[in-house]
Amino acid sequence: MHRLPRLFPVLLLLVLALPARADMFGAQSFTLDNGMEVVVIPDHRAPVVTQMVWYRVGSADETAGKNGLAHFLEHLMFKGTENMPDGEFSYIVARNGGTENAFTSYDYTAYFQNVAADRLELVMELEAERMTGLVMSDEDVETERQVILEERRMRTDNNPSAILAEQVRAAQYYIHPYGWPVIGWNHEILGLTHQDVVDFYRAHYAPNNAILVIAGDVTLEEVRPLAERIYGAIPAVELTPRERAADPPQSAARRVVMEDPRAAQPSIQLSYMAPTHVTGPSEQAYALEALAQVLSGSTTSRLYRDLVVDQGVAATAGAWYDSDAVDPSRFGFWIVPADGRTAEEAEAALRAAIADLLAEGITEVELERAKSRMAADLIYARDSVSSIARWYGASLAVGLTIEEIEAWPERIAAVTVEQVNAAARAVFVPQTEVTGVLLPQGDDDV
Repeated sequence: MHRLPRLFPVLLLLVLALPARADMFGAQSFTLDNGMEVVVIPDHRAPVVTQMVWYRVGSADETAGKNGLAHFLEHLMFKGTENMPDGEFSYIVARNGGTENAFTSYDYTAYFQNVAADRLELVMELEAERMTGLVMSDEDVETERQVILEERRMRTDNNPSAILAEQVRAAQYYIHPYGWPVIGWNHEILGLTHQDVVDFYRAHYAPNNAILVIAGDVTLEEVRPLAERIYGAIPAVELTPRERAADPPQSAARRVVMEDPRAAQPSIQLSYMAPTHVTGPSEQAYALEALAQVLSGSTTSRLYRDLVVDQGVAATAGAWYDSDAVDPSRFGFWIVPADGRTAEEAEAALRAAIADLLAEGITEVELERAKSRMAADLIYARDSVSSIARWYGASLAVGLTIEEIEAWPERIAAVTVEQVNAAARAVFVPQTEVTGVLLPQGDDDV
């Protein structure tokens, strides 16, 4: 008889022993009169704070033919305002001992600063200044266009694996904008104009389209008057509801094969359409999160143990799942053949592992081990106020509530083997499957 891992009951008790729901991290929230949501997560172990402003707009909110706008604007947000010249924002943050950056995804764009707690008011004023006061010249737009094109060359165009991933995603979605790259297609980046960026900024950057998350050595009583004075003075704007093209039902598997002389070794990707916490059913999303851990959470997980250790057919193999998205997302697998093994052998082994999963399911032991790792990850995340701020911000930005975020440990702990197996059988179907194969040029093994 299998024995359950001793670590899991201890970790689970630690997580569930934390104050329940919205008290687990002490998260509190309120909404300003202009519609801006504010979330405060106190952590007084160190005199530092993270401020994050999340805008509910990403690359999936662009219009066809204007791909890359959200990311383009993110870059230009550092160019300055009437009261703050180009580069001054970053200089002030650095001069005060802080760090800052920003990132764009499909459903949101976020800006953050990590500073000493007594510098919070300063960075709040800086961030509020550029929410509506951004100034950009034609020269700024052209300069940043070249920066973005170079970023694309470095991250995607010079990386065969990244090119394949981009092509697989494009094949996965028929018309939904999740099929577009966040950074944009080259030809569309070249076509973006100064007015395009200004219009996008004015349409989406407003307090009633933003979430302010502040985590660290601060209290709600300290944040509220600052937020009301600094962000509350910014007027709301009339927002256009999100309207995204929905994919029709998918009924045929697709295959993308790419040869590239820069590829040192073959690799294979498989991806399937999958529900999220937002698109539901939510129980299925929790089950898929647990399944991703069962398959790929560590070197003792199923895929690594089976394909790398036992069979020796792979140098590496794993799985991933993106559970936080406004619209339907994906569950994916990858495998890289071991030396002396072909792409065909590796793909066959991966497909056999998936077939075995669908036929036999996972075991109780595998699930409890996965839960123990997830519980541990949550406990360790408490050591980083910026990680907690990101967790809340990303979840809220796609439509989850604080209550749903706080309930995550309980929901994961409640996932059953039967739910995981049912979710796998519902998602891993040939109708939505996209296979991506990367081969060194001249290798005919497809």
